Order: sequence, then structure tokens, then C-alpha cells
Amino acid sequence: MISCIQGLVECESPSDDPAGIDKFVKLFSGMVSDIARVRTYPGRHMRCEFQLPGKRQQGQILALGHSDTVWPLGTLKPMPFRLSRGRLWGPGVLDMKAGLVFFVFAMRILREFEVPVRRKVILQVNSDEEVGSPTSRLLTEEAARKSAAVLVLEPGTGLDGKLKTARKGVGDYQITVRGRAAHAGLDFEKGANAVVEMARQIERIAAFTRLKQGITVSPGVIQGGTRSNVVPAECHVEVDVRAPSAAAQRYLERQFASLKPFDKRCAVEVSGGLNRPPLERSAGVRRLFQTARMLGEELGVTVQESSSGGGSDGNFTAALGVPTLDGLGAIGEGAHAPHESILVNRIADRTALLAKLVAAL
Repeated sequence: MISCIQGLVECESPSDDPAGIDKFVKLFSGMVSDIARVRTYPGRHMRCEFQLPGKRQQGQILALGHSDTVWPLGTLKPMPFRLSRGRLWGPGVLDMKAGLVFFVFAMRILREFEVPVRRKVILQVNSDEEVGSPTSRLLTEEAARKSAAVLVLEPGTGLDGKLKTARKGVGDYQITVRGRAAHAGLDFEKGANAVVEMARQIERIAAFTRLKQGITVSPGVIQGGTRSNVVPAECHVEVDVRAPSAAAQRYLERQFASLKPFDKRCAVEVSGGLNRPPLERSAGVRRLFQTARMLGEELGVTVQESSSGGGSDGNFTAALGVPTLDGLGAIGEGAHAPHESILVNRIADRTALLAKLVAAL
């Protein structure tokens, strides 16, 4: 397994590098070709249908992963793959190339021990998760609608590897203020300052945050003006929003739709919204977690749950009402950071848990 993880980590696959993604798809396809039928889709997304013991009765189980990483080409030089201090290190090892290997070997376990599986098992590997899943979302939703359950191979929470039974919805709003340009010295009063108007709007927007309800609104990038002696005619701001529930999402939509200019000479334009809907802790999610917790006890492992402020492709499937359990991948720390790593001594139990889950569902 470590050798396979090394192969995937050393195959650099940034979201914006089609050649790297293509190389990864070929490598991963070869890794599973003896136990699965592999099909690729436009955008270099892939589905692997595993050939497993047992008679298929009804439905399918969908496992979700992604091939892309946030790391640019060449990151392996300062962050080489290595085994050190009980961990595997390297770009993408935690998020989430190790999780893909875990699932493949879990399916190998079921085959080698001839454990019957009642449902068809599909692993979908998307190539654009780290950039919001613009082309894979419809593919993911189409597969989820046919599925009894979705297992997401994103890393667990913390060094305990807690599973994720809730995730906030994630989105971006873009606000544009259009004012009126003028010479800052000669015709100051004829100008309508878009930067001043935006400053007022940002205070209003930031106040949409409701920490007790888990709703956060963070203006993060602002651009405006041309020169200091010109009253600025335009200003733009990008705003990150997180919503723990559909009700919170509707609240944010109403708040952003209500924005009006303080200076009537200015216009305020709003676009954007939630890219990923919330993954709420529904009854189906709770049942899936309870199954995982029980199976963990059989392995002598305490399986715990958590909620996350970040999103995954599991947000899309849960929003359709399909029971979704996230965080079933590797256990470690440092996703998107130079110390990205996974614990070697948690590879075996996590892989076993995935095998037992697929057999139990």
C-alpha cells in the first residue's frame, strides 16, 4: 500500500494541469484494472466499477475521491515523498491520494476473503474537486441518485481521524460598486466614490455573520480605483460565506439580495452564491455513522464524528437526500500545508473499516 501511495503522490496532479491529471488517470487505471472496469469522462473524471463476490440484489454504493491537488508542479522538490517518524509525507498524500489507495485495497480484501457484497460498488474519482467541481458535479449527482449510500474518502478530522457527519455549505459572493469618476482636486464634488461606498457595504456584509448559528461571512479580496488623484468609479470585493444548513443558506441569499447603496449616485451589483450546499447531519447520515461506529468496535477502534467548516463533493450528494458519510480516508494533518502527512499505523484499520462498511451496506 505504501508503494502505491508513493506512486500516486509522485504523480503530481494540480487541478490546472491537464497533462498531470491525465498521467494520474492512467496510473490509477492501471492500479485497479485487474479488479475493476474503468471508464473515463470528459474532464478526465473516472469511474471504477469493482468486480466483487456475492449476488447483486439492488442499488449501488458510491465512493467519492479526487485526483487533483492544490500543489503546483515542482512541489515534490521541496516536499519529497518520504517515510519518516511513523508518517508518510508529501503533497497530496493526505488530501487525498492515500484515501484512494485505502479504498482499492479494501476492495481487494473483500475479493481475497470472498466476502459477499450485496450492491454494485462504484468509485468515482473527480479531477476538479479542489476548484469547486465545476464539471464533475453533475456526474457526481447522477451517480448519487442511483446509490443507497455515499462514502467520501476525504481525510478524517484531526489525528483521531474523526468521521465527518456534517459540513458547512461553501460559497463566494462578488460585489461590484459602480460610482462616477472625477478629478479628485478639480471636480471632487462631481465624483461618486466607489471605494467609500464599498467600505460602507463591507461593514454591512461582515455583519451578516452569525457565529452562534455557525454562519460566517468574510470579505477577503478587494480591488478598486486607478490613481489617488481620481475619484474611483469602480470597486470589487470577493466574499467567502459558510452556511451549516439550508436555512442558513436562505438567510444569506436574502441578506445579499437586500444590499442597497448608501450613496444613491452609486450602484451595487451582487453575483455568486453557495457553490456547495450544506451536508447536514440527517437521519440517514446518522445511521451510516452508527454502522461505522459499530464496525469500528469490532476492529477495536473508537470511531468518532465531527463537523467541518470546509466542503467536499459529499455536500452535493447529501443535499440530494442520499445518506453520505465523509472523512473515511487517511488520518494525519497538514492538508494544503508543507507538513502534509498521514499516520502509517492507521492505514490498516482505516482500510479494514472501509471493507467492512461496503460489506455491511
